[in-house]
Parts: sequence; structure tokens; C-alpha cells
Amino acid sequence: MTQLDAASIFVQRGRHVLLDKVSLQAQSGEFVAVIGANGAGKSTLLSVLAGLLRPDSGRVTLDGSPIAGLSGLQLAQRRAYLPQNPRCEWPIAVERLVALGLTPNLPVFGGLPPAFMTRIDAALDACDLKTHRQQSVTTLSGGELARAMLARALVGDPDVLIVDEPIAGLDPRHALDTARRLRDLARGGKLVIAALHDLTLAGRYANRIFALRSGLVQGDGPTQSTLTPQLVRSAFEVQACVSGAGRTLYVDYADD
Repeated sequence: MTQLDAASIFVQRGRHVLLDKVSLQAQSGEFVAVIGANGAGKSTLLSVLAGLLRPDSGRVTLDGSPIAGLSGLQLAQRRAYLPQNPRCEWPIAVERLVALGLTPNLPVFGGLPPAFMTRIDAALDACDLKTHRQQSVTTLSGGELARAMLARALVGDPDVLIVDEPIAGLDPRHALDTARRLRDLARGGKLVIAALHDLTLAGRYANRIFALRSGLVQGDGPTQSTLTPQLVRSAFEVQACVSGAGRTLYVDYADD
């Protein structure tokens, strides 16, 4: 069981408070959708949870150990992080880009173990990239690059996957495939935390909603009871209708 705990996270830049005493406790088997308007603090929170940004106060622990005390290698072996709008300027093949996700687990000497090639094949297949494996990354479309970066994050089989807007720029089929993949990873025992703007996909695939507005928590809980018109209005300042039943919710917005 993997446990990620963030306690009273406070981040300020100049006079602007990005996160104001935000706490989040999450564990294996959860797909947490972090929602909120632009500037709500989602990317900042994910960077803190990933151990890439040290908060001004508060702390993050992974299985009881402070993330700040873990080495870069130790952290990379446990969690993968995919930033918003990832870029790659190197003209390397997609296969090689995905293989970079195995760097924390590679042996010091020798070539790539056969078992790792199996992982690469599985990641390429999961992200619909097999036909692109020898294509230069610099020639991919924005959506194809996003899928390649997700494959790189998945190939290392991390306990914790933290992704910032993983469906941005994807066509409907690949957006659905990506959301489904994240859900299935959580069902398989991983902890998945993803910032999402598509509330219908969040309502359909995530089992937990964590909402922010101006650095403050607006809601946190099971998707079916938390993703309500009141929460959408509080987090986004828009009127919405949330419909559906069971594990599938749909969000529609009013014109005024």
C-alpha cells in the first residue's frame, strides 16, 4: 500500500498565495482528479506532490518518509511525473524517448535487459504508438507527443503517477483512451493524481475529486457525491448541470 500525504502546504510567490494550507491524503487504488480554473493552484500542487517544488511551509510524505529527504533516484523509482505541455527538442526515436522512463531502474553496465524491451512494447501499445516507434519525436503532432510522454511516464511502472493535464490536445478517442488507462492503473493498485479540465471525463473515470480555487480547497471526496453543481459553481464561477448515475457523471454548462 502506497500512501502520499500533503499537510498544510503553503506556497507564496511575491504577494500572491498559490496554495493556502492545502492538505491531501491519497493512497493506492485512487484516481484523484484535481480540478479548478486556470490559476487555481493545480500545477503548483502537483509539483509539490511530485517533490519538484518545496513549499514555504507544510510537508509531503511518501509512506511516512518526507519527500524532501529522498534522493532523486529514490523518488524517481517510486513516482512518475508528467508536466503540462511537455516538450522534447531532441530528434530521437519515440522508442528511445519512452526508454528514458526506465533510467532510474537501468543497470549500471550492459545493454537494455530483455524484460525492459517488453515494458517499452507494452507502453507503446497502451498509448497507440507502435507505428511511430522509429519516428523522430520532433516530427510528432502535439497529441502524439503527449501520448509519447505519457508512455515514458508509464514504462517505469511507478507506484505513484502524477500528471498535469494529460488529455490536453488529444483527440476524443485518445482522450478517452488516456482517461481509461489512468482509471485502470488505479484499479490495478497504483495511485494516480491528475489535473483535469474536462469535468465529464473526471466524472466518468476518476473515483475522487479534489477541487481548488485561488489556492484554497473547495471540495474533496468521492466523485459521485463531490462533483455537484454547487462545487462547479464554487470552483469555476459557472452554472452547471451534473447528470448521470452510478459511476458515470456528465457535466453541462449553462449559457449564463
